[in-house]
Amino acid sequence: MDLLNNDNLKKKKTGFNILSNDSTDGHGGYGAGVMNLDNVSPVFVDPAEGEAFVDMGALHARSAVEKRIKFLKNKEEVPNGKLYWLVWVTINYKDGKPYYAGVAGCEMTVDIEIRRGYKSLPEHVNKMDKSLKGHILVDDMDDKSKKILAEFLKTHNEQMWENSEKALHEALEK
Repeated sequence: MDLLNNDNLKKKKTGFNILSNDSTDGHGGYGAGVMNLDNVSPVFVDPAEGEAFVDMGALHARSAVEKRIKFLKNKEEVPNGKLYWLVWVTINYKDGKPYYAGVAGCEMTVDIEIRRGYKSLPEHVNKMDKSLKGHILVDDMDDKSKKILAEFLKTHNEQMWENSEKALHEALEK
């Protein structure tokens, strides 16, 4: 046995994996606890333009809104930033029917002229996690943004909207 074989000296690289289906097949070993992002979508709400859109690049902070922007931790450093809401929307199934299970909005401001923005990365991660767990967290959002989001979700799939919990309807249609 050659212990100095270069193949034996190469280190195994591990990193954060985004996996679909059951990564452990029930064994509970390596890969257990890895987040499954198959059912979550990042929806941007732009209250100034009155629109909402999906940008999957936001899963890795690479959305069109975020590109070429340096994000700062202090909101006051971006006084002329345009407001966006990044809303994590999770879809689950109940009785074989899809529905909007988790919806959590995070504030983000972007000033394209100075290429600076504000967002709280811990808030974005925590709210994505809450959305994955089926929580509805939109209280921080302004009423106009909530209405834009509600209309987007209805238009995207009216049946999923109808299958969703009353809590979602009440939170977005106050």
